[in-house]
Amino acid sequence: MSGFSLELSDEQRDLRDWVHGFAAEVVRPAAAEWDEREETPWPIIQEAAKIGLYSFDSIATLFADPTGLSLPIASEELFWGDAGIGLSIMGTSLAAAAISSAGTPEQLFEWAPQCYGDASDPKLGAFCVSEPGAGSDVSSLRVRARYDEAKDEWVLNGQKAWITNGGIANIHVVVASVEPELKARGQATFVVPPNTPGLVATKKIKKLGLRASHTADVFLDDVRVPGHCLLGGKERLDERLARAREGASAKSQAAMATFERTRPTVGAQAIGIARAAYEYALEYAKTREAFGRPIIENQAIAFALADMRTEIDAARLLIWRAAWMGKTGKRFEAGEGSMSKLKAGEVAVSVTEKAVQILGGAGYSREHPVERMYRDSKIYTIFEGTSEIQRLVIARAISGMHIR
Repeated sequence: MSGFSLELSDEQRDLRDWVHGFAAEVVRPAAAEWDEREETPWPIIQEAAKIGLYSFDSIATLFADPTGLSLPIASEELFWGDAGIGLSIMGTSLAAAAISSAGTPEQLFEWAPQCYGDASDPKLGAFCVSEPGAGSDVSSLRVRARYDEAKDEWVLNGQKAWITNGGIANIHVVVASVEPELKARGQATFVVPPNTPGLVATKKIKKLGLRASHTADVFLDDVRVPGHCLLGGKERLDERLARAREGASAKSQAAMATFERTRPTVGAQAIGIARAAYEYALEYAKTREAFGRPIIENQAIAFALADMRTEIDAARLLIWRAAWMGKTGKRFEAGEGSMSKLKAGEVAVSVTEKAVQILGGAGYSREHPVERMYRDSKIYTIFEGTSEIQRLVIARAISGMHIR
């Protein structure tokens, strides 16, 4: 008798319906306003905190699901409501994932709750990896971390770019190079506590999409953090650096260890956008008439919608597989995590573009949300690894060769 099933548990269905209700009743009605304002939607974040959706306890519960599916399920529903607001709520989880991935249990419970604050005073977290000259190539990070042994402090210097919640976060988690000659193997991850002198973000970036989510460059000018802010501790770092000097390969890069955990969830965000656009286009096609009949009766429109739904469902299955594999310790022998993010990002762009096309001139107008969804979708082929980088990861995995 087979134990295989794609049926969600009662808890997972309840979670899906709970988050969907919040997305439908609170997020979606506010989406156009906050996209236009291009401001962090603090009132919406506070509402999420009040109901327990935005908190360390909530994200810990989602991470704890032994199937790995709860976080992608919640992410899809939230981003179905709106991607910009969704990222304002979920962006902190990147910082929490980095602390969980690189830190000790004691560090996780010290710093992760400070990323979220509480219902009366919610906070944000920021994960700082990308730099002006190092986006996809995380082995070329130029931000430096120097250890001041006399004071047991780490001194951070440099610039981070395109940082979600950069400068407005309570906790910044920064990946920096300790021994540049070792490239990715010489990197470490640090927590920068609240109000630490020397960390500033002077320029908020104006973006094509995800406008309700704050993005900025972060500058670190002699930022001093206590020794215990090195995630994992100095002893573990020294051991890892010693192995790297001897030529032993590192298990994972400091930044990539986090991305490996989050790629299926990022893919789920993209699918939430795609599903929202597909559903809107489907309803529009049923009611919009041309040449005396609903346009869905035209084979070209009907086939486009059929393809949209097929691609969304296929991408979701890749996401669920990767999330399950990651949670249950299965090796990504064919780049399955990258497959899920690659497919979902490409599907989001394709589906939202088709939704605009189905609506025609109306789809190009801000009177309909597919225009915003189209703008929001594009970043999912770029951030947390471009589509080209995902293909490179997959190609290396399936070939066993160092493809460049």
